[in-house]
Amino acid sequence: MAEMKVDKGTQRLFKARHRGRLSQVGIYLARQLVMFVYQSDWKVLPMAALIAGLVGMVIRNRLFITMEGTLIGGFAMVMVCIWNGCFNSIQVICRERDVIKREHRSGMHISAYICSHMIYQALLCILQTAVTLYVTKSVGVKYPEQGLITPWMIVDFGISVFLITYASDMMSLWISCLARTTTTAMTIMPFVLIFQLVFSGGLLSLPAWTSYITPLTISNPAMKVVAALGDYNHRPVMTVWNTLNGMRDKEISATVTVGQVLDLLQNEEIPGVKSLRDFQLTSVFTLGDVREALDTPAFAVVKAEHVLEDMSLGDVLQMIRDSDAFAKISDFDFKLNNPDVTLGRLLDLALTDESFKELLETPVTHTTTVGDVLDKINAEGLLEQYKDVELGRDTYVGELVDKVAQNETVQEYRDQSYTFNTTVGDIVHLIGEDRVKDILQNKVAEASYVADYDNSWENIVGYWLVLVAFVLVFAILSTITLEFIDKDKR
Repeated sequence: MAEMKVDKGTQRLFKARHRGRLSQVGIYLARQLVMFVYQSDWKVLPMAALIAGLVGMVIRNRLFITMEGTLIGGFAMVMVCIWNGCFNSIQVICRERDVIKREHRSGMHISAYICSHMIYQALLCILQTAVTLYVTKSVGVKYPEQGLITPWMIVDFGISVFLITYASDMMSLWISCLARTTTTAMTIMPFVLIFQLVFSGGLLSLPAWTSYITPLTISNPAMKVVAALGDYNHRPVMTVWNTLNGMRDKEISATVTVGQVLDLLQNEEIPGVKSLRDFQLTSVFTLGDVREALDTPAFAVVKAEHVLEDMSLGDVLQMIRDSDAFAKISDFDFKLNNPDVTLGRLLDLALTDESFKELLETPVTHTTTVGDVLDKINAEGLLEQYKDVELGRDTYVGELVDKVAQNETVQEYRDQSYTFNTTVGDIVHLIGEDRVKDILQNKVAEASYVADYDNSWENIVGYWLVLVAFVLVFAILSTITLEFIDKDKR
């Protein structure tokens, strides 16, 4: 029987053709790294930096600052990631399709080849993520400090950016497997980008029937994870306030009756009325406030006046009560806004109260001044000693409204109508700018609440897993598609 002879070159070729999958992964990964340098694949990094810089300058005053800014900025960042991922691999398979066909016939495992591309593209996406985060932070995007999954928000956001970019990369890798030429691949890519943009389900309003399409897009979980990381539901809303602020000079004319106003202020079922009625008006005053009232220049003139002979202390106080100088301060209401509790009223009570009778009958001489009388009863000392003693009580807006509504005179004018002209700015100023802004922001935030955008561990990790699933699905589809490359008749 003749001996079969095989030269060493043929043996090496035979061994190379039947090399294991793991070894082939290393070989093809090394080839991809060489192509990164010599076929200028590194150019995707400066392109990513340029795009990130342009987008970052636009969204730096929006992202993570306001509700609408977070949504718009998140949409822009998602589109940057998808764009970067698509350009990474849209041509890598179709440009070497003939080489892949030849090597597959020589023993190349398609699974090993795709796996090497997965590792290489993952490294490329990591570099793009680092470049994107660095550039956006450098141009002024303010990333929050505290993260939810990790201690640092920028790390949480970086993981999201990487997964979005990587999923888009693997999607383009599959498209590159389907397309037979680079021209075909580049023609398909714009339609893929538009599809991702339109059916993201975040920024653009979509009809109900698209609910079956949006889950099939990478941009949908991408938008949700960025909005959730940005704490969309707890960001302030500025669009409505800015619109209202731009209408400050707009004139408003209205006619109302007294009864309509009173009924409005008494109806606690109307949003905002109850909180207004419960607003507390501080009416507490101290004896220190009384002392400040007695230190006025007008009362100093009274204190310097001499009293006449054969007068009592009560006569002196009555003289003070009847003086023109005291008339100027007799209506001092101690911040109560209550006509029954004024400086004049208190003095009247002192002159008529029986408990002060003995003191009021104390005689004074013609050399005595009003100030001497006050010194005699140690008025300054008493006021100083008890200056922190509080008088009066707190009153609520609702109590005042109810008292006014029950007044007989007011009841007679319930049908009286009044026409007023004002501006939006005057109304805002009357209510209070901060109060109006808070009300608008809270109401709009409640109406704009989206459960999918909650800043929760379950939401964020769930969206990350969906993006990982996209990566695996497109990798499997790429492998299956290339397994049929031998049937290509070109």
